[in-house]
Amino acid sequence: MELKQFRIGSLTLTSNVFMAPLAGYTCYPFRMLCYELGAGLCFTEMVSANALKYKDKATQKLLFSTPKEPIRAVQLLGGDPRILEQMASDPILESFDLIDINMGCPTPNIYKSGEGSALLEDPKRAAAIIRGVKRSGKPVSVKFRVGICESSLNAAEFAKLCEDSGADFITIHGRTRSMMYDGTPYYEQIQQAKSTVKIPVIANGGIFSAKDAEQIMFQTDADGIMLARYGLQNPFIFSELTNTPITKSLYQLLLEQLSLVTTYYDETFSLTYIKKIVSYSMKKRKGTKQYKSALYQCGNPEELKELLGLIFDEKGGI
Repeated sequence: MELKQFRIGSLTLTSNVFMAPLAGYTCYPFRMLCYELGAGLCFTEMVSANALKYKDKATQKLLFSTPKEPIRAVQLLGGDPRILEQMASDPILESFDLIDINMGCPTPNIYKSGEGSALLEDPKRAAAIIRGVKRSGKPVSVKFRVGICESSLNAAEFAKLCEDSGADFITIHGRTRSMMYDGTPYYEQIQQAKSTVKIPVIANGGIFSAKDAEQIMFQTDADGIMLARYGLQNPFIFSELTNTPITKSLYQLLLEQLSLVTTYYDETFSLTYIKKIVSYSMKKRKGTKQYKSALYQCGNPEELKELLGLIFDEKGGI
């Protein structure tokens, strides 16, 4: 695929291959892994603006970062323009370089609360949210879906609303809200949106190989792509797409993830996170299925480290 280095406000992104915000996964250690392998931009997990307002400690932990992170991008979720504007300018987000607004989450509890993909049905409120977040002075992006259902596809119209409201770029998931995370994305909707706006458009949804990435870029004319689940399963996809030299094995990368997460997080979080990452990395890899039960029985980092040596060839194998 065609690599692009472009500017978003005052930020220079090294590549047009992004990692999506994923609840339970895109914490600081994983973002650093993606950046190392060539990702141009990575986002925090979805962060509730309302929870931040009330100083929820669990939500605040989602914002953890260090000065080593190349670009700090936070994804905010919310439905009240006033709260989103307030939190976008709050000191708690002072260290972040970019704010993404979630207008695509399809889960029932988010949708029913008027947040995420529900904003596709309320353009006036969506526009007010974008304008309010822009008052933070930071670059702002919006991630949304192509519509609520197949009978109400409106990617181009919503893309224009985002642009007119001040968004610096948009990411479009090619599926509708009713499709959730399955089915063939409507890539023609992304292409129509791209032809309607002048701001960069990032294509998301249904990318599970380098070939998929090439095809989606061709079909949509997008300025870049955003990986999601496949980025967890095969983080080397970032290296492959960006021509970033690979100097470490998967085993070495996972050991570094274990070291990084135990340095900055408590043991309970660290064990849960590493088990999920290792489980994803074992998908479709021959000879790893037998280790699944042992993985989830590990009770401390040392046991995990020992098991990693059994699952993955310590000399640089799978």
